[in-house]
Amino acid sequence: MPSSSPYRPPRKQGPAFRFIVIVLVPLLRALMKRDWRGGKHIPASGGVVIAANHISHVDALAFGHFVYGSGRIPRFLAKSGVFKNKFVGGVLRAAKQIPVYRDSADAANALRDAIAAVEAGEAIAVYPEGTITRDPGLWPMAAKSGAARIALATGCPVIPVAQWGAQEILAYHEKKPHLFPRKRMIMLAGPPVDLDDLRGGPQTAQTLKEATDRIMDAITALLAEVRGEEPPAERFVPAPATGNGTGVGFAGDGGAPGGDNVAGDDNGENGKQVDTA
Repeated sequence: MPSSSPYRPPRKQGPAFRFIVIVLVPLLRALMKRDWRGGKHIPASGGVVIAANHISHVDALAFGHFVYGSGRIPRFLAKSGVFKNKFVGGVLRAAKQIPVYRDSADAANALRDAIAAVEAGEAIAVYPEGTITRDPGLWPMAAKSGAARIALATGCPVIPVAQWGAQEILAYHEKKPHLFPRKRMIMLAGPPVDLDDLRGGPQTAQTLKEATDRIMDAITALLAEVRGEEPPAERFVPAPATGNGTGVGFAGDGGAPGGDNVAGDDNGENGKQVDTA
């Protein structure tokens, strides 16, 4: 199916992000077929959280390309290790990507920086799950409250996005990518998640849970539409993380003073199902 979302990159990009585009976009076009839908739901301006499911180590490229092609520059929350290389880290910082310092007091800074970016009118790209899903069927699993915290603190809209196809290039347990033939990247954005009744009050545990559940329900419904399948009645809950990894996301409730830990991928394999009804 051809892409139904027009390709409309943002006009103002900045030199660092422009460099990333020059390097990555031709490669992405060569390796990934675009099947993009619902880009109209991503607002052309103003602070916004764009939240997607996480299925592969390479899906951040597809997700970022979709956000960029829909007219916004994505500001990812990226694991701090990505910034350690002097050149790569310099480019990412110049492009206003947000480093995440896992398991440290600095973890709360990512939440602070994400809120500041949204208040400045930026588009924050978030994986609410915080790591690649461990659900056996690759359905969205239980999420952390980072996306909800940003949305409720700023009043910004949350645009849900379902993505499918990146796992065919590189599945979670694989190390060798399957680049050819080109794989189809399906990206489907939906209307803003309704959080209006949860705004304006304190961010209690129950409020954050309700907002997070609504975000994940919206993403799951979009993915069910993309896949033409019914999602499981219970959402997978991963075991506590103990390892490290390379993902991009916002994860880990508790542990950081004043808010969430923010983290990339972990190596937790086991888990349980939780009723999503």
